[in-house]
Amino acid sequence: MTMDIADLKRIRQAFHQHPELGFQEVKTKARVAELLRGYGLEVQTGVGVVGILRAGTGNRAIGLRADMDALPILETSTHGYASQTPGVMHACGHDGHMTMLLGAAQALAADPGFSGTVVLIFQPNEEHGLGAQAMLEEGLLDRFPIEEVYAIHNLPGAPFGQVSTRPGLICSSESLFEITITGQGGHASMPQAGRDAITIGAEIVQALQTIVARKLAPGAGAVVSVTEFLTDGQRNVLPGHATLKGDARARSPEDRDQIEALMRQIAAGIAAAHGVEVAVDFRTEFIETINAPGPTEAVVRAGQAVGLETIPDRTPMSFSEDFAHFTAAVPGCFLLVGNGEDGPHAQPLHSSDYDFNDELLPIGASMWAALVRDRLPAKNGS
Repeated sequence: MTMDIADLKRIRQAFHQHPELGFQEVKTKARVAELLRGYGLEVQTGVGVVGILRAGTGNRAIGLRADMDALPILETSTHGYASQTPGVMHACGHDGHMTMLLGAAQALAADPGFSGTVVLIFQPNEEHGLGAQAMLEEGLLDRFPIEEVYAIHNLPGAPFGQVSTRPGLICSSESLFEITITGQGGHASMPQAGRDAITIGAEIVQALQTIVARKLAPGAGAVVSVTEFLTDGQRNVLPGHATLKGDARARSPEDRDQIEALMRQIAAGIAAAHGVEVAVDFRTEFIETINAPGPTEAVVRAGQAVGLETIPDRTPMSFSEDFAHFTAAVPGCFLLVGNGEDGPHAQPLHSSDYDFNDELLPIGASMWAALVRDRLPAKNGS
C-alpha cells in the first residue's frame, strides 16, 4: 500500500488548522478535490465533493463517506497545529475522517485490487444533520447509483484501533424541541395578580422527566434533556413569557413518536391547569442510524483482515449521525474506531482539547481499502 504516513499527518493537521463550519467548507472542499485529482480520481463538486475510482470490469458500486465540517468551539489545545480560526475547531475528528478516506483513495488508485466503482463522498454539515440530505436532494444517488454505503467515526476513550459496530440500530435519533409559555407577567410582590411563566415552566421541566422514567419501557435508551430556560423576568418582575429548549434522543421511530406525543400531552395539561397558553415545536433532524446485516458483516471481515480487534455487537451509541439519511436510502454500515485511552485522544468528542489520533490515519485508510476489496472483489485477475 503506497501511503506516505508523514504526508497524511501533514494533510490532517492542515485541515485542523483551518476548520470551516457546516456549508462554509469552501477551502476544505477545494483542498479535498485537489488531492483527489492528484491521486488520479475523477472529481465532481457541488454541495460536497465526490471522487470516483473505477477498476476492473465489475459493475457494482459502493460509497464511502467522510464528513468535512468543524464546530463553533474555541480550541484550548497546546499542540503546534491548533486552529487558526478563533472560535472554530475540528473537535469531532472530521479532519481525521477526511484524511483516512484520502489515504484510501491514494492507495487504491495506486494499487486497486478490486473490480467495480468506489464513490468517495465528502459530506458537508454533518453536525447540524443537514449535509447528507442536501447531497441526496442534489441527486447524489441518481448520478452515482451505489448499492451500499459506509462511514467511519473515531471513538475517544476506546482502545486504539479497535473496530466496533453492530447490525440494526447503531446511533440514536435527535429531535430538538421548543416549548413556549404565554402567561401574565406582574410584580414580584404580588404573584397572585399574574400567571407566572417561570413557575409553570419549572413544573413542565420536572414533568418531562417522567417520560423516560415512567412512560417508556426500561432500557429503551431514550433521553429527554431541557438545555435552556429563557424568560422575560427581571429582579422584581415575574415573567409572563418563558421558553424551554431541549434535546430528545430515541432508539426507534416508535419511541420518538411517543416522546413527542407525551411532551405535547404534558405541556397541554399543565397549561390547562394554570390557564396559560403553551405551544410545542418538535423537530427531528437526525433520524436513527440503522446498519444492514450484510454490510456490517463485511466491516467485521475487513477489520479482521487488517489485524484489528473487532467488536461485532457493540451497544448502540446515544449520539446521532447525519449518515442515517444515507443508510435510510441505501443499505450500509456505520463503524467506530478507537481513538485511544489516554491524553487528548481520550477527551470527549466536542471538547475544546480533543484531538484526533494521527496514528489512526494509516489504520483507517487500510480498513477502507480492505473493505473495498471485500465488497468489490477482483475477478479473473482484473
